[in-house]
Amino acid sequence: MRLMIGITAVSGLVFGGILATAQDSYVVSADTPANIKRAIESSARTDEQRARDPRRKPVEMLMLAGIEEGDYVIEFAAFGHYYTTLLVEAVGSDGHVEMVDMPWTERFGGEPSRAFAAAHDNATYTQVHYNEAELPDEVDAVTMVLFYHDLSRESAEESVDIADMNARVFASLKPGGTYLIVDHKAEDGSGWRDAMTLHRIDAQAIIDEVTASGFELAVTSDLLANPSDGRTLSMRDPSIRGGTDRAVIVFRKPM
Repeated sequence: MRLMIGITAVSGLVFGGILATAQDSYVVSADTPANIKRAIESSARTDEQRARDPRRKPVEMLMLAGIEEGDYVIEFAAFGHYYTTLLVEAVGSDGHVEMVDMPWTERFGGEPSRAFAAAHDNATYTQVHYNEAELPDEVDAVTMVLFYHDLSRESAEESVDIADMNARVFASLKPGGTYLIVDHKAEDGSGWRDAMTLHRIDAQAIIDEVTASGFELAVTSDLLANPSDGRTLSMRDPSIRGGTDRAVIVFRKPM
């Protein structure tokens, strides 16, 4: 069943069979959906990836996105492979994960992503400007994690016409399909002000832009919230890196 949750703020402690007990512990219960449990427990995941689980809450993220066995998923900004590794396992051999990166990310993501796709029959890698991307039809889910703030850059060549990109995502998804965006929160009301300096964005700016493309706002979640983050430091600052207050937003293409 595709995600059917109303607009809500989801608690960060218990969700769909997952129990995150402590900052350094992440335990998946037996009633987690089988495809997601398989992804979390996959031997393909590295120790470094597993160490991020308490703060990233991957079970909750995959469930919010509605990832099911056999799904076709587009992952924008896949170069880190934390979610890619989970997604290829969660959709299984009958599903597919299409990684799509901007050309300017080649310097830190290109070759590893090509190697990842070559090693997985259910994954492909495309490096293309998002305003030129020819996305497939009838996609089940699209994800963009910690990259939306990078869509607007000082270089015109590296920047994206965001309205056009969101329209392409909308056209690609099947009715009821989901669009999950996670990003570092900036101060409320700041819009895009801090995107190039602090690498943060106001969550409302994301909501306004995506819903303007025809999407419904399905879920806003505090699963990755950190109230102690004042949102005034760069996400790269050592005192907050890896633990920023993050927006988790799910949009849905209307049925």
